[in-house]
Amino acid sequence: MASIFTKIINREIPAHIVAETDEFIAFLDINPLSEGHCLAVPKQEVDYIYDLDDETLIGLHLFAKKVALGLKKAVPCERIGVTVIGLEVPHAHVHLIPIKVMDDMNFARPKLCLSQEELSTLASKIKQEVEL
Repeated sequence: MASIFTKIINREIPAHIVAETDEFIAFLDINPLSEGHCLAVPKQEVDYIYDLDDETLIGLHLFAKKVALGLKKAVPCERIGVTVIGLEVPHAHVHLIPIKVMDDMNFARPKLCLSQEELSTLASKIKQEVEL
């Protein structure tokens, strides 16, 4: 069964996409820890990030870097925090989270609730800043 990320990649379900190449895609998290929280994902469906072949793993991190640089320009923050948890969706992905303090990356915190309009506006802002 295809993961929710594969369904996003295949455009079977909607997402607020901020960057895309032939091999990777980045979109806003629908349960963000902070405004601009994105996921960078390889289009190849592999459950565990360290099961990716070396070329894809390197490519994912380089793609995530480009998204993070654009994200930092679009969303006021001190840094873009990066984490790989890999338990919530069986499809390798990297969280890119705009942070001002360490606790901004605490996944036990309540998530933000942004409207579709807010997410759409935010995605457009980020997309304009990402240089692929």
